[in-house]
Amino acid sequence: MRSEASLHRPPRRPWAWLWVFAASQVLVLAAWWTLGWRWGLPLLLASHLAVVWGTLRPGSRLFSPVLSRLPGGARTVWLTIDDGPSAETGAILDLLDAHGAKATFFLVGERALARPEAVREIVRRGHGIGNHSFDHPSAWFWALPPAAMRAQVDRAQAALATTAGAPPRWFRAVVGMANPFVGPALARHGLTRVAWSARGFDAVESDPDRVLARIERDLRPGAIVLLHEGARHGRNPETLARLLQRLDALDYRAVLPDAADACA
Repeated sequence: MRSEASLHRPPRRPWAWLWVFAASQVLVLAAWWTLGWRWGLPLLLASHLAVVWGTLRPGSRLFSPVLSRLPGGARTVWLTIDDGPSAETGAILDLLDAHGAKATFFLVGERALARPEAVREIVRRGHGIGNHSFDHPSAWFWALPPAAMRAQVDRAQAALATTAGAPPRWFRAVVGMANPFVGPALARHGLTRVAWSARGFDAVESDPDRVLARIERDLRPGAIVLLHEGARHGRNPETLARLLQRLDALDYRAVLPDAADACA
């Protein structure tokens, strides 16, 4: 039987990628010198494309550990709700309560400071809290330099510790994209990065049927389901209601990671 601590894997060597990359560039230079540009150039491009791939792929472990699904074969899922708190948080909490479901809310720091009562209510009802950056720079999070990345994580961690009463242990990168500088920022706070294994694009898709169909296609025991709140289309609560009904029909339980471990 595992414990939540076994799932909680902050980066232990957050700068290891830098030594690997530096070594790869030495090999590229050696190949270019001895074999010419016809070999050197493709190797150079491949080494840099690996960095791009590691940054843009949400489940990539190139720069830091990441949790993409829960272990075990029990019919449990981990619901994760990004981008709050919002005006919809109360309705979402009521829906979760009505179905006996638990979720982790990956919250934006400045939004938490604007709605501290919503954060406290999430905790009071027994749900989890995660760090989802301070001001959600969706267009540029993947490209932030070290100091800016550290500030996003640090300021969100401080805001959530203040509003929730304790600092979170989980982190989700904005749009799931984590560049090489995320790992060192997470290591400072003992944060574990969480990705997902099922999503419906509910942040942009307004049709609950389409969202549900996409999620159900990847629904498996131990799935980490990515959801959102506060989208402009205003249908996130409706989508969640449909998903919870479907989970009940399929005999899935929505639990937090420690409870999922107990069922594994």
